[in-house]
Amino acid sequence: MQREGVFREMKLRRSYEKPSEKKARVSAEAVRRHRKLMRKRMEREGY
Repeated sequence: MQREGVFREMKLRRSYEKPSEKKARVSAEAVRRHRKLMRKRMEREGY
């Protein structure tokens, strides 16, 4: 369940999130995903 994001979803829905906070969170998650993808790609290519 944790891998599917159920617990994070419950935590987020528990309280109101301001639009500016939501935008910052979504942006940070995108950066994190991109960095993880780049890290995996670099490992595969042998850099």
